Amino acid sequence: MNNLKVVKVDQESIQFENGIQLFSEHDQDCCEHHYLSFGDITLDDFEGLEFDLSKDDFFSKIDGYGIELMPIQGRSVRVPGYGSNNGYYSSNLSLVIAGPGFRKIFDITECQEVSD
Repeated sequence: MNNLKVVKVDQESIQFENGIQLFSEHDQDCCEHHYLSFGDITLDDFEGLEFDLSKDDFFSKIDGYGIELMPIQGRSVRVPGYGSNNGYYSSNLSLVIAGPGFRKIFDITECQEVSD
């Protein structure tokens, strides 16, 4: 899981060349929505970058904004996080890295801009 290139970016996830996906997850209720906005970045943002996903330092949290993906070498890539609810529901947000036979979850609740 080291020296991996990003091969696909869409609204909901990033996919690496070995099939591992990176996405956000939130147990949504009626009047809320919390997510990382992968649609704000493109595949071009990852040109020439490789990532080591075998350690937990492949990303860093940015309170009130989102996350920053940390490549082995080169510039980082920031992914904004957004949330909204009416105040009665959870603002929990998780970053999930998953592939065949494995899934790891990181709490990134503080890594989003939340509006009421």
